[in-house]
Amino acid sequence: MRFWVGAYAADSGAAEGIGLLQAGEADSPGASGPLGMVGTAVAAPGSPSWVAAHPTLDLLYAALESDGTVQAYRRSAETRLAPLGAPIDAGAAVCHVAVAPDASHLVASCWGDGRVVRIDLDAAGRPSRPVIAADASDPYGADPTGETISTGARVSGAAVPDLAAAARALREAVGEQYAHFVPAYDDVPVTDAESEEAAAGERVSRAHQAIFLPGGLVATTDMGLDLVRFWRSGAAGLRPVQEVVLPKGSGPRHGLWHPSGHLYVVTELSREVFVLAADASGRWSIVSGQPLIGTLDTDTAAELCASRDGATVYAGVRGSDTVGVLSVRGAGEQLQLLALADTGTHWPRHHVVVADTLLVAGQLADEIVSLPLDVRTGIPGRVRHRTPSPSPTRLLPLR
Repeated sequence: MRFWVGAYAADSGAAEGIGLLQAGEADSPGASGPLGMVGTAVAAPGSPSWVAAHPTLDLLYAALESDGTVQAYRRSAETRLAPLGAPIDAGAAVCHVAVAPDASHLVASCWGDGRVVRIDLDAAGRPSRPVIAADASDPYGADPTGETISTGARVSGAAVPDLAAAARALREAVGEQYAHFVPAYDDVPVTDAESEEAAAGERVSRAHQAIFLPGGLVATTDMGLDLVRFWRSGAAGLRPVQEVVLPKGSGPRHGLWHPSGHLYVVTELSREVFVLAADASGRWSIVSGQPLIGTLDTDTAAELCASRDGATVYAGVRGSDTVGVLSVRGAGEQLQLLALADTGTHWPRHHVVVADTLLVAGQLADEIVSLPLDVRTGIPGRVRHRTPSPSPTRLLPLR
C-alpha cells in the first residue's frame, strides 16, 4: 500500500516536497509489511505540511505552509505529481486543506492569521476564487456571550468538568509527598510560538482544521481562541451558523467525525478529547470530555484517527511521544482512555490506522514507523518497521 507524505521542506525541515511511502506490497490493502520511501513525488519548497485528495479525480491539494498558498497537483505518472494551475493565496501559515465531498470547493485553515478560506474548484479540479470567512472573536474577551460554567468555559449546553479545580483539590488531599503524581491541569502549557503573546496577555485566532459533516455543515477549529465554529457553505463563501466554546487555553486542534453522529475534538494544549453533538434542533454542544491522563505538562496533542470499525480512537501526543487509545462508549457520546502507548518515534505529528497497523509520522525523528494493533484491545505494540523520511507531517493513503 502506498501513501502520499506531506512534510516540511528546506525552509522548516528537510524534505524536498511531497513524498511517497510504500508499506508492504504495493498492491496490498494493508500496511503491515516493511516500510520504504519511494521518493519525492514533486518538489514543493513551500512546505506541503498537509495534503488532501480530490474525491473523484486523481488530484492532490497541498497547504504550502511557509508560502501561505494552496497548490493543486495532478498525477503525471505512477510516482510523480505535477502542478495544476497557479498557487492560490490563502493566508499566513496555511496548515490544512479539506475538500468538499461534492468537489465543488475546498476549505483552507491558516494557523498564522486565523483565516478560514473557501476556495472554488472547477470541473477539472482547478482551485480559484478564494473567499475569506468572517473573523473569529475571542469568547473570553471583554463582552463574552453564552452561559458561564464552573470552568470559565462558555459552551452551548452541557457543563465541562473543571479539571483545574479538581487537580488543585486532589493535590491538597494527597499532600506534598504525592502531589507530583497529580496531572497539572491547572497549569495550561504554552507553545514556544505563543510565548510572546501569552506574556503580553494576548489571545489570537489560529485556525487549524476544517471537517465536512453530513448535511452540508462544515466545522472548523480555532486553537488560539478555543472555538469550534460551524458553517454553511455557498457560492458567496462560508456563512457562520454557530460556535461552541471550549475551556480557556485548551487549544482545539483537530476533529474527527464519528459514524455515531458525534464530533470528537482533540485539544493541543490541555490534551483532552471532547465529544460534541447536535440536539434535535441542530444546536451543537459539548456532551463529554476525556483527558489524556498520564501525559506531561510540556506535551502537545496532535492528531485524531479511528479504527476501521470506529470502536477505538487514537490521539497522538508530542513530547512524551505517545498515543492515547480511547474506547468509544455508549452510542458514541463517551470516550474512555484505555492506554497511553509509546509510539517509538519522536514528535508524532500525524498517524493513521490501516487494518491492524498504526502508521506514525515522527516529524522530528525524520522517520515513519509502523506498530501492530492488538486485535482484542486495539492497543499498539512495539515498532515493527521504520523508514527514514524527512520531516513527515501527513500520511494520506493513495486510492
